[in-house]
Formats: sequence, structure tokens, C-alpha cells
Amino acid sequence: MRRNYIFRIFILFLMVNLLLVSCKRNENTVIVYTSVDRNYSEQVFNDFEEKTGIKVLPAYDSEASKTTGMINKLIEEKENPVASVFWNGEFAQTILLKEKGVLTSYKSEEANIIPSNYKDEEGYWTAFGGRARCILVNTDLLEYDDYPKRFADVLDKKYEASKIGIAYPIFGTTATHAAAIFSDLGTENATNFYKDLYNRKVRVVDGNATVRDLVVDGQLNFGLTDTDDALVAINKGKSVKIIWPDQGQDDKGTLVVPNTVSIIKGSANNKNAQAFVDYLLSEETENFLFEIGWIQVSLRSSEIEINGEKIKTLDVTLEDVYKEIEETKKILGEVFIR
Repeated sequence: MRRNYIFRIFILFLMVNLLLVSCKRNENTVIVYTSVDRNYSEQVFNDFEEKTGIKVLPAYDSEASKTTGMINKLIEEKENPVASVFWNGEFAQTILLKEKGVLTSYKSEEANIIPSNYKDEEGYWTAFGGRARCILVNTDLLEYDDYPKRFADVLDKKYEASKIGIAYPIFGTTATHAAAIFSDLGTENATNFYKDLYNRKVRVVDGNATVRDLVVDGQLNFGLTDTDDALVAINKGKSVKIIWPDQGQDDKGTLVVPNTVSIIKGSANNKNAQAFVDYLLSEETENFLFEIGWIQVSLRSSEIEINGEKIKTLDVTLEDVYKEIEETKKILGEVFIR
């Protein structure tokens, strides 16, 4: 009888200790949803864990659902949030989450240096280093004097349409860029531009990486893509060159697509979430993101530079682009019928 009592006490002791260990483990974690490619984000998570001792429990968007699926998941979980942090490789859908009441305010001291046009004034999200839209040229197929200089050169008849490529402008940064163009030109002018592009039979492919690969393979003379994709080819020594579009005196500049980070309203382990946001926005982490190749643009100054070269950027706010993006997708979905 006494043995059974002692055994029960021992089991109870073990259960209490396991519960305490479990609670301690849970307190030392942070759940991060991210749309950033796993080969980049995983390196960041590992670095954060080494520096802080806080374990990251990540959820990545799948190839099937893309970022949209993750956004829908965050909205569905609004009343019982699973994630504590959302690290997005772009910005428009982060602003959507604010509108849906999914995010909570946090103003990190690390964000003080970031210009006001790259962060929410109420602290619901902060943008940081990112990518830029660029033209990738096959230097074996085009002479220097024939390089395109503007995005609108996709309509220039001196270039064979089938040898020009863009990604399908309903998804990703190509859709974001289209929304920026709609914001800048107005709905009628922008719609006509994309109708002309479609009617000209410029080659439209599934993604920016595909554009890059077709340029590298010589199937395209040039194509519009992102700096991260373009630099993969540059770093492999391929016969390609990056052109920053619309940099002339009368041109309007190219689009920068920053990352954004935000904390989920009502989520657990808020201090750990804040620690991750502080880490992600720090200059040290920005340098790390440059090193691993995820970002090519710093937002820690009002002047945008890439590899020491000043880049003129399209004069539209992140909120302006966000306001246009759904209508842009609807219009272009009707233009680019598949």
C-alpha cells in the first residue's frame, strides 16, 4: 500500500516536471509564418536561434498556395492565432492583414532609422531591405547600344516580341509592379499599356525565375525580373547584364519591393515575437540578408543604392500600391486570359 502511494507520488512528480519543462520550452519559442523562400529564411531562423536561444517554429508557404494561402490562413486564425510573427517577402498583403485586424502594433527601436514611407505610422508593420525590379539582358544576343532602357521598351517594335519575357502579372512581384504602374499612370492608361503588351504577344511565363532562365538560355533577348533572381545568373557567370529601367532624367524610376514584418494580434510569447522583429530589423541582420543573397536594397536611407549605384525609384507609396492591387489583378486577369 505504501509502495503504491510512493509510486503515485513519484509519477505525479514526473508529470509536474514534464509540464514545467514543456511550459519552459513553449516560453522559449516563437512561431513565424513566412513567405520568404526557405533556403533564405531558414538561415535567418538558425542565426536568430544561435544569437538569442529562442527556438523558431516556422511555417512556410507552399508552392501550391503561394503567399495568398498563408494570408488566408492568418485571417482564418484571427480569433485563435497560431503564429506570433509574419515575415513577408513583399508588402501589399501585409497591409491587407492590417485592414483585416490581424496585426497588432509594435514600434521597434531598430526601425527608427527607416524612413517613414516604409513603415506604418501606427506601427502595425515595418518594411525593410528588399528587391528591385530590373531588366535582364542576354549580352550574346543584344549589342550594348540596343539594350532596353525602360519598362515600356517591351512595346518597342525594334525588339521581336517573342524574344521578350515577363512573368504572369497576376501573382508575386510582377502583380505588385503592375499595381504600382496602375497607381502611377491611372487605370485607363495602364490597362491600355498591358493590352498592347498582350496583343503584341510578348512571352508571358509562370515566374521571374523562369524569365531569368529563358534569358540565360538565349530563348529571350531580355526579360523583366527581380534582382534576387537576376543575380543568381550573374553570380554563375552567365552572359547576362542587369539594367535598371526608367533611370533617365525624365523617367520615373523602377519599383523597390521590400520585405515587411509584423506581429500577430493576440498571439503567444509576445516578448519573443518582439525580439524576432528587433533582430530582423537590425543592421547586422540586414548585412546578413545581403550576404546570403535575399536582399539587394537597403531601406535605411532615403536614397536607394544598389552596389553603390543610386537608383531612381517609382514615386508611389506602399499604401497606394496596396489600394490598386486587387483591381489591377481583376483587370489583368481579364486581359491575360489563359
